[in-house]
Amino acid sequence: MYIKQIIIQGFKSYKEQTVIEPFSPKHNVIVGRNGSGKSNFFAAIRFVLSDAYTQMGREERQALLHEGTGSAVMSAFVEITFDNSDDRFPTGKPELVLRRTIGMKKDEYSLDRKNATKSDVMNLLESAGFSRSNPYYIVPQGRVTALTNMKDSERLDLLREVAGTQVYGARRTESLKIMTETNNKRAKIDELLDYIRERLAELEEEKEELREYQDKDKERRCLQYTIDHREQVAVAEELEKLDEQRQNGVDDTDDSREQFIQGEKELAEIDAEISELKQQVEFLKVDKKQLEDERRDSARARAKVELEVNGLSDGQQAAQQAKAQYEQELESVQSSIEQHEEELVGLTPQYTEKTLEESSIKSDLASAEAIRQRLYAKQGRNARFRNKRERDDWLRQEIDNSYPQLTKIKAVRMQTNEDIAALEKDISNTEADIVSLREQLDDRGNSSDMMQEQVQAARSERDRLMDERKELWREDAKLDSVMAKAQQELNHAEQTLSHTMDQNTSRGLAAVRRIKRQHNLDGVYGTLAELLEVNPKYRTAVEAAAGNSLFQYVVDNDETATKVIEILQKEKAGRITFMPLSRLKPKIGNIPKASDSIPMIERLQFDPVYEKAFQQVFGNIVVCPNLTISAQYARSHGVSAITLDGDRVEKKGAWHGGYYDPRQSRLEAVRNVTKWRNEYDSHRSRSTEIKRTLDTKDQEITRAVGNLQKAEQKRQQQESSYGPLRQELRSKTASLENKKDNFDAKKRAATNIEANNKALTDQQAAHEAELSSEFKKVLTTDEETQLENLNSTVQDLRRSYAEISSNRSELESRKIILEIELRENLRPRLDQLKAQEFENQEGRSRSSLKESRRELKRITQAIEGVEKKLQEAEELIDQATGQIADLDQRHAETRRQQEEIAKSIERQQKKMDKSIQKRALLTKQAAECKKKIQDLGALPSEAFERFEKTKSDAIVKRLHKVNESLKKYGHVNKKAFEQYNNFTTQRDTLNKRRSELDSSQASIEELIAVLDQRKDEAIERTFKQVSREFANVFEKLVPAGRGSLVIQRKIDRQQPEDDEDSDEEQRRKEKESVENYTGVGISVSFNSKHDDQQRIQQLSGGQKSLCALALVFAIQQCDPAPFYLFDEIDANLDAQYRTAVANMLKSISTGSENGQFICTTFRPEMLLVAEKCYGVRYQKKSSSVVVVSRDEALSFVEGEKQ
Repeated sequence: MYIKQIIIQGFKSYKEQTVIEPFSPKHNVIVGRNGSGKSNFFAAIRFVLSDAYTQMGREERQALLHEGTGSAVMSAFVEITFDNSDDRFPTGKPELVLRRTIGMKKDEYSLDRKNATKSDVMNLLESAGFSRSNPYYIVPQGRVTALTNMKDSERLDLLREVAGTQVYGARRTESLKIMTETNNKRAKIDELLDYIRERLAELEEEKEELREYQDKDKERRCLQYTIDHREQVAVAEELEKLDEQRQNGVDDTDDSREQFIQGEKELAEIDAEISELKQQVEFLKVDKKQLEDERRDSARARAKVELEVNGLSDGQQAAQQAKAQYEQELESVQSSIEQHEEELVGLTPQYTEKTLEESSIKSDLASAEAIRQRLYAKQGRNARFRNKRERDDWLRQEIDNSYPQLTKIKAVRMQTNEDIAALEKDISNTEADIVSLREQLDDRGNSSDMMQEQVQAARSERDRLMDERKELWREDAKLDSVMAKAQQELNHAEQTLSHTMDQNTSRGLAAVRRIKRQHNLDGVYGTLAELLEVNPKYRTAVEAAAGNSLFQYVVDNDETATKVIEILQKEKAGRITFMPLSRLKPKIGNIPKASDSIPMIERLQFDPVYEKAFQQVFGNIVVCPNLTISAQYARSHGVSAITLDGDRVEKKGAWHGGYYDPRQSRLEAVRNVTKWRNEYDSHRSRSTEIKRTLDTKDQEITRAVGNLQKAEQKRQQQESSYGPLRQELRSKTASLENKKDNFDAKKRAATNIEANNKALTDQQAAHEAELSSEFKKVLTTDEETQLENLNSTVQDLRRSYAEISSNRSELESRKIILEIELRENLRPRLDQLKAQEFENQEGRSRSSLKESRRELKRITQAIEGVEKKLQEAEELIDQATGQIADLDQRHAETRRQQEEIAKSIERQQKKMDKSIQKRALLTKQAAECKKKIQDLGALPSEAFERFEKTKSDAIVKRLHKVNESLKKYGHVNKKAFEQYNNFTTQRDTLNKRRSELDSSQASIEELIAVLDQRKDEAIERTFKQVSREFANVFEKLVPAGRGSLVIQRKIDRQQPEDDEDSDEEQRRKEKESVENYTGVGISVSFNSKHDDQQRIQQLSGGQKSLCALALVFAIQQCDPAPFYLFDEIDANLDAQYRTAVANMLKSISTGSENGQFICTTFRPEMLLVAEKCYGVRYQKKSSSVVVVSRDEALSFVEGEKQ
């Protein structure tokens, strides 16, 4: 263990908080200028660890606080952190933080940041090895000098202090004090014994006269007992008669009370029935008003629909006549279209065949013409050229010129083919669109019917939802009325309940319920009254037994109770007693097990979770048939007993009873509040649910109306879309005809392009063939023959082409006429007829009529249903009104009977009150008799039978005579026997006490002898240890010398040199006695181990300081400490001794002793062996401690020397 860190703030010169870096567990040296704060640093450590700063006054405290400019320091603290890795402090932690804080009015210690007393701190330090008897582990500045100048006697006192003789001295002083007190007590006992002996002699004379008095007094007490006993018996008989009369009266009262309670229940039931019937009538009136409004609205709607049905019926006949004419003309147009289409279907294949045949002949004719033209051109060319080279050059040029033309023709052919393909696709799409449009136009009747069905379905869904919403509105209106009634009843029940308790409790209960709801506290269960169920037979007994405990609130634990109480205090919302189940420990007494006593808790029904709370209140209460039995069980078993009427006998003897009004029952009031609160909450939940359902229904109706509007809009859009469809059909048809014309033109152009391409290709092939032939001026024979054949072939083909072309032209003309007739006349007429929409108009008229009739039927049925409901409501109202009248009559009759019963109960109660008053007087008289008998004291056995048969008059006369004779004994000491016995007992006790004091004094004298012996042994043992260690330490410091401690005795000075006759044995004992010690001297030799030693008074200053240090080290070796604090102990030493001291410190810190040293010095020797160096600085009137290197510390020391 060692000092690890020190923090100083506000202490002397250390104003700001100074945190000193961790010290080395070995040797630490602190340097600094004079006045910088080195001594204050050591004072701070002593301030925490030693007794130097105790019982300080205000001025002494002020002196420890920092004084300087700036803000005043009001408190200071010093904190020392110890390394406790070796568990020297029994804390179980690796570190111990000890702090002392001082101010003008405080002085506090703390251990590990927790407050502690000074005794705790000192005991902890002593347990770790800090001895109070050896304060030399801290050597402040000047302590070495004091030791140097110390006298031999003072040095002996130091050894006694180190030996711990203060403890023995304190115990010896305490023992002497006890012995003195014992002697004083013994003297007082002797005085008392003398007095008792004198008093006993006087009491012996008074005992005879007292015996005569006692005989007369015994007779008097027997007579008096007989008189009092007879009076007591008479009173008991009278009380028994009263109890019997009271019991009979109670039975009569119970019967009347039962009748009254039954009547009150009957009245409550009648009131409930009347209230329920009135509420039912109100509901029926609300329903009637709503039904009448609904009937009026339905009648208006029916009249409107009837007008629509009549109008639609009149317009339907005219629509049927127009439809017949429309269908006749439509049939004629459709027949013509069919004839033209059939003719066109038969003509089209012939026209196509002729066209293909014409194209084939035309192609053959063009090919023959081209070959013939090439032969004619060749025949003409041969005459133009003179030789083959010229001809071939021209041919090659023609071939080259033909390539661009072929490329252009191919490009045009490709584009034309693409146009043809596009037109074919476009024509196909247009034809499909036309077919689709015609199908839509032809199917418009079915679509209209479908849309009409969708509209009707949407309208039916809307009407259904609206009817459901009306029913919800009606139910919601009923619930509003029911909730208002329930709220009124709840308020009345809560007001009734609040009258049964004080205002603070009432406000508190309401606040707790609100707090539980707001803070969602599941651990707040409820009051006892709310948590129990009890048979009405035991209700009065339970209420009387529990009292205000019925309103104590049961919670799960004290944390919940604390939270609720804090909120109640914050809101100032009343007071409540809480019962935390976690803290309740009910004690169940001796409950009787008999047929005439029933444990009350067995008649209660509650959740087992709350059993502790109910055991706490009802666990020690039993229910009995009457007060007599209740009183017996209360006395015998120590329980509280109660009757069914609420009369209660406490286990301590108190009786509680009287009339209990069942109409003011707390439990019944709680039940009513709970009933109406549950009913209100149920209705409110249902109302909230209905309102949510209404919101949902409104959304559904909105969606249904939206769907209806969408369906009608879609139908209107469909009806209005037929005109655009017809226009689109006409446009598509015209576009199709144009596209077909373009297609035919493109086909013809493609044929021409193909012919041109073939001709140009054939010409190019002929030129290439001519290049490889010989050059001749005329055609060859084969060529001439070919030319002649071609002329004949061309003539034949021209004739065939003309014939075929004529036939194709005739077919084409007829085809065009048919197509124009269909396109321009018949089909437009058909579209025009269909556009008139007679069928749709008639269908819509029929559909509208059908829909109107359906709506009329629905409204009629609704009106019939409303009429039926109205009739039922009126019948129910009449029936309820009659029942209310009957109940009112019954209520009045029952009320009259109740008044008569109440008067009867009141008369019986007055009789019972008088009986109770009389019983109270008799009970008081019986108690007085009992007290008189008790005052007579212990009676002789003859007192119970001696005057049993004597008449009362004779007894009274004899008692008077005895009392007269007792008057002459007025001066007799009636307590002579008692006093004699008391004094005898006191005498024996005092004698025994004196013997004990004698024994105690002997023990104390023996203890003092043992303490003296132990003290002498401790001093002798300490001297030997210190003397041995002093010699060892001195030898280490001065290897060439030697030193020793010398004990000085009185006998050494008192013994004469020529005393030869003294007893040698006596002289030896006196020499060894510690009391004979007068001082401790120091004898040393610095130069030789054999020279004569010198006394310390003969040494130089440095040698004296070295001897003092050797003594300090010797003391420390006898009682090692965990660490040592030395303040400039080497100030007066020579260089060689400073080195020796430094080496010794190093050996102790690194050796087996393993002690920590914190030293201050102005010399270099100690710095050379230090593990860590620190410097103290003083700036701005405040000290601080910082770590410095050894070189910096040496430089500072050298500078201080200069």
